[in-house]
Amino acid sequence: MKITLLGTGDAIGTPKIGCRCPACQDALNGGPSMRLRFSILIKGPQGKVIVDTSPDLRWQMISNGLDHVDGVIWTHTHYDHFAGFGDFYRVQGHVPVYGLTNTMDYILQYLGFLEPERHDVKFFKPFSIAGLDFILFPVNHPPLKECAGVLICENGKKVVITSDTNNNIPPGSLDVMHGADLLIIDAIVPPGINLVKHMNAQQAFDLSIKLQAKNVVFTHISHMFPPHKEALKQWPLGKDKMEFTI
Repeated sequence: MKITLLGTGDAIGTPKIGCRCPACQDALNGGPSMRLRFSILIKGPQGKVIVDTSPDLRWQMISNGLDHVDGVIWTHTHYDHFAGFGDFYRVQGHVPVYGLTNTMDYILQYLGFLEPERHDVKFFKPFSIAGLDFILFPVNHPPLKECAGVLICENGKKVVITSDTNNNIPPGSLDVMHGADLLIIDAIVPPGINLVKHMNAQQAFDLSIKLQAKNVVFTHISHMFPPHKEALKQWPLGKDKMEFTI
């Protein structure tokens, strides 16, 4: 499978509107600190799947040559993870969408006019799209009552996307996440900043060691990090359009 990080930014992206911090200035100058909001593309042997539909989805699809997908997975109900789905209007009808029932109910109150092909999924129950096997597992993203991480498997290889979460992840989910060939992990801020909803870089790195991930990349990154090239000397920050073949 091939993984493309369509957007590696947090809810506001980088540059933040009106900000002139070093990371935002690098982004404004066209540097690698430029981050669209969170979406991930997975290419399998039988098609393409997007995990979360960023508000920046239109440009993500155009710049990556996408005009059709075989499925969309939604991890939770925060706007920066679903609001761009409307960009399928007049591009692709009846897009197959997958997610937890409460998540789907919430999102489709807003986006149901697109008449997607709905597939309700339960935690730890496998499903398949595009020749790949998926499992959603619970993570902890308060104050939401439910938020899903994503496991993708093909031919004994596994990719784990934590989605938005702090490091208080249920034991059953940690078992699913263990030993990933690629761990794509939420690390929204540098060390020393502790948040209720997300992990900082040190927490994310420590969790990747605990999980014995073979490769790890940070995503959902805020402008609070130093500019990308500087931060990369210490932390495995992802960047938009970064690709992995597993």
